Amino acid sequence: MSVPSAARLLVSCGEASGDLYASELVRQLRRRALRFDAFGLGGDRLQEQCVRLVAHTRDLAVVGLVEVLRHLRRLRRVFRTVLDEVDRERPALAVLVDYPDFHLRLARELHRRGVPVVYYVSPQVWAWRRGRIRVIRETVEHMIVIFPFEEPLYREAGVAVTFVGHPLVDLVRPAPDRTAFLASHGLDPARPVLAVLPGSRPQEAAHNLPPLAAALRMIVMQRPDVQPALAVAPGLDHSLFDGVLAARVVGQAHSLMSSAVAGIVASGTATVEAALLGLPMVVVYRVSPLTYVLGRPFVRVPHYTMANLIAGRAVVKELIQSHFRPDAVAREALRLIGDQAYRAQVSAGLGEVRARLGEPGASQRAAAIVAQWLSSDKKG
Repeated sequence: MSVPSAARLLVSCGEASGDLYASELVRQLRRRALRFDAFGLGGDRLQEQCVRLVAHTRDLAVVGLVEVLRHLRRLRRVFRTVLDEVDRERPALAVLVDYPDFHLRLARELHRRGVPVVYYVSPQVWAWRRGRIRVIRETVEHMIVIFPFEEPLYREAGVAVTFVGHPLVDLVRPAPDRTAFLASHGLDPARPVLAVLPGSRPQEAAHNLPPLAAALRMIVMQRPDVQPALAVAPGLDHSLFDGVLAARVVGQAHSLMSSAVAGIVASGTATVEAALLGLPMVVVYRVSPLTYVLGRPFVRVPHYTMANLIAGRAVVKELIQSHFRPDAVAREALRLIGDQAYRAQVSAGLGEVRARLGEPGASQRAAAIVAQWLSSDKKG
């Protein structure tokens, strides 16, 4: 494969999960001995892979339609910063990871500038705003998707696409020693542990915290032996939770999820991690009322949780928006903890989900596709 000396690569992601996937992709590219200089938009993990950041994901930690409108000026400034760097010296290739509202606009601008775009981790076009497929067909050279049902959707729309599997299959690892892990955090391995994952962004955590706090009080009141433990996402300020959640804070989310008997998990990437670790969970989510009212008519799927979408049925309980009430959360969490047969049923369903997420090696397979685009033979 002939690769120009130090080919210039733009890598862009807008949130914590994208930063993780992008960093693994770049790590695999470097293992292929490719010579490239990478720059872009990302977080600490991407920076650790020697990618020069022109902007940081912390500047984009916004969730919800209304919230995005409030932060438009900041988002536009980051968008312009990325494009200014592209205009300064055009990259050979752009890899855009998830974060669709920002990245589909960026893809248009890159297409106008003659920069080929590979898109990694598909926008949820199967869930809402399917019209975005047309924009993707016009501006993206290759879609790399991580869910099996996405590949036929893009192929039928005339978009070059490859399903590589989910990168978390390689990255999610259980605690090597459950007893030692729990004991190291002051938790009794003989008592049930309830993992609590309130979300990875400040705004979503803030929306989720009040009903979560009330639910935990109800759970502990009925089952004093239950030990709630909170996993705080990287980049979140721990002070956000001080005095709000009556739960011990544990840093290692994967170790906690693999050691807990059940979980309360905010909808998002954490639910995929929990499914891979076999954690029976109740999934919760809440956005501002106006955001929900504006967005709900466009949703075209029967489930919000990725585990349920992959399974094609309700494997885990979803409590979204008005259904996200403390009593409903407590009731489902207590059922998962106390009803062994029900917990086994949920665990079996999560096993089906794990099987459908593909074989290990997703990041390597994605890197192989990107490497082809970085090589001269793909540029015509």
